[in-house]
Amino acid sequence: MASTTSTMDGIPAAPAMPETISTRRLIAFLIMVFGMFMSILDIQIVSASLSEIQAGLSASSSEVSWVQTAYLIAEVIAIPLSGFLSRALGTRLLFAISAAGFTGASFMCGLTSTIEQMILWRAVQGFLGAGMIPTVFASAYTVFPPSKRPIVAPIIGLVATLAPTIGPTVGGYITDLMSWHWLFFINVVPGIGITVGVLALVDFDKPNFALLEHFDWWGLASMAGFLGSLEYVLEEGPRNDWLQDESIFFFAVVCAVSAVAFFWRVLTAKEPIVDIRAFTDRNFALGSMFSFCVGIGLYGLTYIYPRYLAEVRGYSALMIGETMFVSGIAMFATAPLVGKLMTKVDLRYLIAAGLIIFAIGSWQMTWITRDYDFYELLWPQVFRGVGMMLAMVPVNNIALGTLPPERIKNASGLFNLTRNLGGAVGLALINTILDNRTDLHIVRLQERVNWGNATAVETLNMLTQKFQGMGNASLMALKQLSMIVHRQAVVMSFGDAFFVLTLFYLGLSTLVFFVNKPNMTGAPSDAH
Repeated sequence: MASTTSTMDGIPAAPAMPETISTRRLIAFLIMVFGMFMSILDIQIVSASLSEIQAGLSASSSEVSWVQTAYLIAEVIAIPLSGFLSRALGTRLLFAISAAGFTGASFMCGLTSTIEQMILWRAVQGFLGAGMIPTVFASAYTVFPPSKRPIVAPIIGLVATLAPTIGPTVGGYITDLMSWHWLFFINVVPGIGITVGVLALVDFDKPNFALLEHFDWWGLASMAGFLGSLEYVLEEGPRNDWLQDESIFFFAVVCAVSAVAFFWRVLTAKEPIVDIRAFTDRNFALGSMFSFCVGIGLYGLTYIYPRYLAEVRGYSALMIGETMFVSGIAMFATAPLVGKLMTKVDLRYLIAAGLIIFAIGSWQMTWITRDYDFYELLWPQVFRGVGMMLAMVPVNNIALGTLPPERIKNASGLFNLTRNLGGAVGLALINTILDNRTDLHIVRLQERVNWGNATAVETLNMLTQKFQGMGNASLMALKQLSMIVHRQAVVMSFGDAFFVLTLFYLGLSTLVFFVNKPNMTGAPSDAH
């Protein structure tokens, strides 16, 4: 690989960046990182408090689920759009608009009195806040020289993984101490500070307003139809029997038609809404694939652990948050170590090690029982946090750190999109596995729970004696035994889901060596 001062096809490469960074720019970048943290945190901050929001807005369980779904759909549409907008408006203006819009929408979410208002403002919040995420990634790889990336990369990697992990914890504490309204009000003061700070300090680039004259509205419409419908199908599919449901079938058709229109537009438009040519870079394409797969585990386990603790253990939102915080501590402690290792160890080895450690944590959970509590979940969560950091940070560097600067803004949007889509696919797959395997285990357990099974008969007799004098003791005992069978089937399905994740990440670790060995001192030789 050549340095950034070499030429490609006779065209001079971008000049090397200075090896020092001003204090002003460093502070500006850290302010932007905090804005990204808020945006990612708000995906999961409501997850542990949906029951309180449901009660406060008099909503049904299907309606309140849209408090998360609306945010995710809007965010998925906006993230790839940020590449074009960042080039047209510049980092300073785009980030300030995103931060101000996110803050205003957060305030309106806290004031809502109906579920319809909440869904509307959550969509606005997700759409406007999404611009902060890829903008930070792009700035990290254009503002800082390659020699500083072992310091910067763990920071953005930590935020990208820590924020969704501790979302339920933060949300549980806020709801328990104050009320669910403060899940949104808490964004207001920091959001104002971020907006002012970015306007005052960010000077990374210049806007190119002329690009707005070529804004591809048809491209935006087709992208919104494609990504929005895809997110809807993935979110609602596991709950409603996939294509058997009319609305899901309809949006699946919309997704397919919009996808064809979208890819036609981006390949033929003079100034495409998203430039997918970044995927022609081998490392970026493979890095995005790994980001997609890491997103499955990142968001999947942030979902599956709280679901187990709530359904099987009966934990409150606060108790779930306190248990889940272990992964966050492990990530925080691992981040500095990853930064040091990146300067000494082949990044591909770090990714492979991270995926294997993550798989070990999942493997430990395949033996899960209904008695698993904080201490049984401790080491699996530690391995999850360490593995996620070891994998995520080098993937960021391989995908974005080896691209030429002029392609990073657009590529950052695509890269972050893959992680979010991975999370959506992961949740859909996990929910499908849990539902199907629970049904299967119920059938198998019911076949074994019969009058020829001594343990079943003994349990039924014990329950009958327990309910003596409380009405129809035999019927109550049968109902209790049925609940025990169902709970055991649910626990077994959790074990199955963890087993699938184990095999998936072990297999994924073997693909690391298809990645070209990255040279983190400059742009790759094929970056043209």
